[in-house]
Amino acid sequence: MATPSPGYAITVRVETPSSSGATTGLVAAVSTAKGVLTALDVVESHADRLVVDVTCNASDAEHADMIVAELAEVPGVTVRKVSDRTFLMHLGGKLEVNPRVPLKNRDDLSRAYTPGVARVCLAIAKNPEDVRRLTIKRNTVAVVTDGSAVLGLGNIGPYAALPVMEGKAALFKQFAGVSAWPVCLDTQDTEEIIRTVKLIAPVYGGINLEDIAAPRCFEIERRLRDELDIPVFHDDQHGTAIVVLAALTNALKVVGKRIEDVRVVISGVGAAGHAIITLLHAQGVGHIVACDRKGALHSGQEHQEPARRWIAQNTNGDGQAGTLAEVLAGADVFIGVSAPGLLTGEDVATMNDHAIVFALANPDPEVDPLEAGRTAAVVATGRSDFPNQINNVLAFPGFFRGMLDAGAREITQEVMLAAARAIAGCVEEGELNSSYIVPSVFDPAVAPAVAHAVREAATRQGNATPAVVEVDHALEDDTVPAYQPHGAMEGMTSAL
Repeated sequence: MATPSPGYAITVRVETPSSSGATTGLVAAVSTAKGVLTALDVVESHADRLVVDVTCNASDAEHADMIVAELAEVPGVTVRKVSDRTFLMHLGGKLEVNPRVPLKNRDDLSRAYTPGVARVCLAIAKNPEDVRRLTIKRNTVAVVTDGSAVLGLGNIGPYAALPVMEGKAALFKQFAGVSAWPVCLDTQDTEEIIRTVKLIAPVYGGINLEDIAAPRCFEIERRLRDELDIPVFHDDQHGTAIVVLAALTNALKVVGKRIEDVRVVISGVGAAGHAIITLLHAQGVGHIVACDRKGALHSGQEHQEPARRWIAQNTNGDGQAGTLAEVLAGADVFIGVSAPGLLTGEDVATMNDHAIVFALANPDPEVDPLEAGRTAAVVATGRSDFPNQINNVLAFPGFFRGMLDAGAREITQEVMLAAARAIAGCVEEGELNSSYIVPSVFDPAVAPAVAHAVREAATRQGNATPAVVEVDHALEDDTVPAYQPHGAMEGMTSAL
């Protein structure tokens, strides 16, 4: 049975006799069912009975049912109601829209809406660049999906994907102050997706593509990057690659190896695998062997998909063939972004001394982390219940914060490398060890560090809108600068 987690938390409201050992039986029942009790709250107390809320974590839905059944077997206990705490969190959705300006009287209304808003509209009509400063475009990202490749769930469509996109938007706001909104499209046609995103782009300062299946995602991202003047970021690819590079940078410090010397085996050549390989190449990793379900890719093979063909031609210079387990022997680093249970602890033991294992398939990794840890020096997963969680939330909020603050139009390898270095740098030398190679997702220093690094890299490359950067630097001071729209209302100054 998997480890109980808050993802399957339940609250069971029960009625029990008000004897001296009333709650003892409830605690024992949860323990017997192997649940993890997190709270026991008396919500009603009467002379002859108590009403108690029993809150506990289960390992899955079936386990939750077992816990409820065990509680119902306690003598004198009646189960009144069972609440799934995860579903309760999602009732009515996880997002809402709130105005950023006061609307308390007629004066406020006349500036926020008619008639005053017309002056702002005319300013933007005369100089469209002002839209980045005078509207939500400056701080808003669209989280776009077709629901075709939702992590761990597959092709579940736009309706079922919406809770994930809501969660993504909430993380944008929580960690970097970026306003994001889910855009779930009821089509999986490449051209329709591209056209739809182009049509809605005027509202947004950036596009975060999410959970779109490969190989379609490659074409969608490439076309949108070419045809839009705002950054387009496929988080499943580039967010994953950034955090993997950050984690690998620090893991190599722990084991005392250089990135240009190591031999890396990657399982998974979809969106994430392709992006990881590309970014590792850019950072100087020279020896990479990538594997799909059939084994190692090499230049002697024929591949229809352009992404797979590129991988086959640009990795595995020795032309090594064989299964994943076979090519893993003698490797320094394993990175899995594929499927559960592909390797055993014995397979990991064939790697070089001081091996690094990133088994990132969710919720079940490519190899059991405990088995891998018997011989590997550093083990990381995508899970929160093991050390070294490689989670994209370390990258995308701060990354977009930096891109928006810079007014950047293009995502380059240099800004992605800068983001990876910033994440790695949030773990100080004195903190670094085999169980702590990336910062906590709740470390408040991460998003600002990433944002600063991205903004600086974009500015250095000439990939920023100077006026936006200047305004942002000014806002870091206590004074708010006056703002003059470009010729639309000469002689009239409006404060930002």
